[in-house]
Amino acid sequence: MTADSAPRPIDEQRPTQHTPRTRPRSIGSRIALLIGAIAFLFPFYYMIIGSLQKEPDSSPSGAFPNPANLSLQNYAAINSAISLGRSLVNSGIFTGGVIICTTVFGLLAGYALARLHFRGRGSTFALVLLVQVVPFQLLLIPLYVLIVRDYGLADSYLGMILPFAINTSAVFIFRQFFLQLPPALFEAARLDGAGELQILFRIAVPLCKPALLSVVLLSFTGPWNEFLWPFLVTKRQDMQPLAVSLANYISTVASASANPFGAILAGACVLAAPAVALYVIFQSRFTSTDIDSATKG
Repeated sequence: MTADSAPRPIDEQRPTQHTPRTRPRSIGSRIALLIGAIAFLFPFYYMIIGSLQKEPDSSPSGAFPNPANLSLQNYAAINSAISLGRSLVNSGIFTGGVIICTTVFGLLAGYALARLHFRGRGSTFALVLLVQVVPFQLLLIPLYVLIVRDYGLADSYLGMILPFAINTSAVFIFRQFFLQLPPALFEAARLDGAGELQILFRIAVPLCKPALLSVVLLSFTGPWNEFLWPFLVTKRQDMQPLAVSLANYISTVASASANPFGAILAGACVLAAPAVALYVIFQSRFTSTDIDSATKG
């Protein structure tokens, strides 16, 4: 048998039947993803265009406006009506306080439920899961009576923050992440004489940056867009977050303005901008930490 007639390897004998089908499938999936992305982003695009129009145009042609009809006067109008700067400060303080409380209490409770052994730990975690299925609206009346009438915290940042200080979702996220960490890390630290708080903040926290980022972003979206509770607690306009100020503008001042449609969309753009910016900046940070490297060496 000559070299030319020698049997070829099995891989070379198999016909590449599936190769021509790969590219059409890839192109089709990309087209489908592109259509989905356009459908998802179009409301945001229309919101921005509507906020810049001098004369409102709610027809489909309004999505492609005349450049001469674009201006920033709607932002000036909404700013003069509700004071965007003050409303943004109130939203920032309210949201920042909720994020700090949620992160701190979530870390402590999640670590305790994951790494401390005490009687009733399973029942406590089941209670945490049970709280998640209770709608917040059912607690509005008792919370209002407790915080506003009993504690006298109406028109205050503390009164807005307290009902959101503990987030059971954050507790669940931290607990699940701490359960994935190697037990040898905690046992070695205890043998070296470290206390539980030292183990938490020096060992566990540096390894749970993805969970921290997830909790911060999830905790940001809720209070930043929250309307019902701040609306009940705050009566003074200088204490109201941006979402409440926009709602009051729509119900009272908008009917008397020259372009209420554009002013409302301008306020919505300002309200949505920080959340969109955070997700764009930190979307690449949702990666898992290589915790195996901590146990090597």
